[in-house]
Amino acid sequence: MTAAPNPPPVTSAAEAAALATHFAEVMQALVEIVEEETRLVRAGRTREAAALERPKSDLARLYLTDAARVKDARAVLRQHAPDLLRSLQDRHDRFRALLQINLTVLATAHAVAEGLVRGVSGELSRKSSPQTYTAYGRASAPPSTVPPMALSRRL
Repeated sequence: MTAAPNPPPVTSAAEAAALATHFAEVMQALVEIVEEETRLVRAGRTREAAALERPKSDLARLYLTDAARVKDARAVLRQHAPDLLRSLQDRHDRFRALLQINLTVLATAHAVAEGLVRGVSGELSRKSSPQTYTAYGRASAPPSTVPPMALSRRL
């Protein structure tokens, strides 16, 4: 796979404005997908949220490319369109806050799923071990070898 050629550097106000506009559009589309993913995961609809992976990944790639170009063109933007640069920075700050919420929701969903799997595994191992007592009248410890639990990774 070959890397895409580097686009020419931004040298004019018109190029800077076009780049900033495209970056803002990509960021807005990414915000909408992240908000939708957050909403779906909060509602427990992980299968639908997983379907957003491909468009989210494509937009994230565009976002990173544009962010690098904006960073390289910062001097031109600062000189020719300082308000536009400030607007992009404000949007980026709001986007970063939204991503923090999204990551928190995803981490919570992951922790809940992990807790469920651990609970089911513990219950299965408890039920599969014989309920016996030792010579002292105490319940015996479960065996150290518990049959493995099968888990489907498909959502």
